[in-house]
This record gives sequence, structure tokens and C-alpha cells, in this order.
Amino acid sequence: MNSKSSNPVYHILYILVVILVLTLVFGHSWGNNTAAFYFISMLLPIVLGTSYFFNYVLVPRFYLKKKFFRFGLYTFYMMVVSVYLEVLVLLFAFIYLVNFHFSKIGPNASDTILLAVILYLLVFVGSFFLMARQIKEKQEMIRQLMIEKEKMEVPFLEIMSNRKKTKIPYNDIIFIESLSDYIKINTISEEIISKEKISTLEEQLPDMFLRIHRSFIVNKQKIKNFTYNEVVIGDTTLNIGRSYKKSVRESLQQ
Repeated sequence: MNSKSSNPVYHILYILVVILVLTLVFGHSWGNNTAAFYFISMLLPIVLGTSYFFNYVLVPRFYLKKKFFRFGLYTFYMMVVSVYLEVLVLLFAFIYLVNFHFSKIGPNASDTILLAVILYLLVFVGSFFLMARQIKEKQEMIRQLMIEKEKMEVPFLEIMSNRKKTKIPYNDIIFIESLSDYIKINTISEEIISKEKISTLEEQLPDMFLRIHRSFIVNKQKIKNFTYNEVVIGDTTLNIGRSYKKSVRESLQQ
């Protein structure tokens, strides 16, 4: 399980779901919008904190590593602490929001069992969101692997050069350079000219090739060394484009 989400939309959607549920269950029962607002505002960090701690700490560190005793123990501790915090919120509401008038507390808000049930229901909703995100990401990963496999099944690049089809083995390519209206493929033995677009080739090439600039695609296996700004490949030094620096660094440091 990932320790964090790569897509903030899931987090935003989950927070909105939590706010909506708390408002529907507890907000309308108060008869006092201001008091309800403060009560829900105090519950919100408890619900979110419990959910994120369970899904991003306990599950990946203990459950997925089959440390079931620790997972169960820490889950129990988490439940005790979270319910205790909810009781403190209820006590604060009793003292400061309704001035010791218990009858003014919303009937749903004064039900500690309901508070605990809603809390852990939302925790499991968070688990559902997390599972759905991971399934989607796994599917995308499998799709990318299948595409990469298909590319590697054909161990050469096929292009039109001098009005005829030319097959260039991937291992022979050092780097590809885009010029004004054509591209130049630098191989171990020769330079091959083609009218193909570099963006088209980028989609066809397998993962052993890396776009480092608007004008350059390099064979990662041929790279001698690299810095933040440059890549040394063969006897040539190529600049890394500003918009490519982050992706190039991440790819080459793996």
C-alpha cells in the first residue's frame, strides 16, 4: 500500500464526504447553526486523523507486513484514543457551546455510541477510497507494462529513410536529435536521417530511451554520466531541457 496518494483529488473528495456526513448526522439536530459549526469543526480533525493514521500507518506498516498482533493492538489503542477525543469534544460542547444545558445539545451529538460508529464508518469509507485508487493505479501500471512489453517484442526501430523502410536495432541507437524539419538518429556505425517527428518516435520507443530535451532522446544504456544540466553519451554532451530536468533526474537515479 502506498504511503501517500499521488492524486490529491482523492483526498479532497474524501474530506468533502466526511464534512457532508458529519453535517447530515449532527448538524441539523442542534437547532443552532453556530454551535453545530463548532461541533463539526472539532470532530473533523479527529475523523481525518484517525482515518489517515489507520490507512497510511497501521495498514502498510503492520497489516500488509503480516504483523497482525501489532496491527490489532495499535488499532485498539487508536480506537481508545479517538473515542476519548470525541468525548472531550462532547464535553467541550457541553461546557462552552450550550453553557451546561444538556438539553440544548443535539440529540445525535450527545450519543457517544453514534459518534464512535460514525467515526469508524468514515474510517472504512477512507479505506474504500484508498483501495479504489490503488486498483486504478495498478490497472494503469499493468497497462503500461503491457505496452512496454509490446515495444520490446520488436527489438528495432522501423522508420522511413531515403524513401525506404529502415530497421535500426535499439541497442545500436545512441541518441536521436530533432533538427529543423527532420531528425537525425545517431547510431554506433552511422547517422540516419528521417522526416519522422521526434514526438512520434518517443511514443514508439521502449523505456530504455529517455526524452531529455525538445530536441533529444537518448539511449539510457549509452549514458556515461550526467549532471543536473547535462548528459554525456558516447563522445557527446547534451543539454537537459528545463522542463525535463525533474523527470530525467528521477529516471536516471532509479
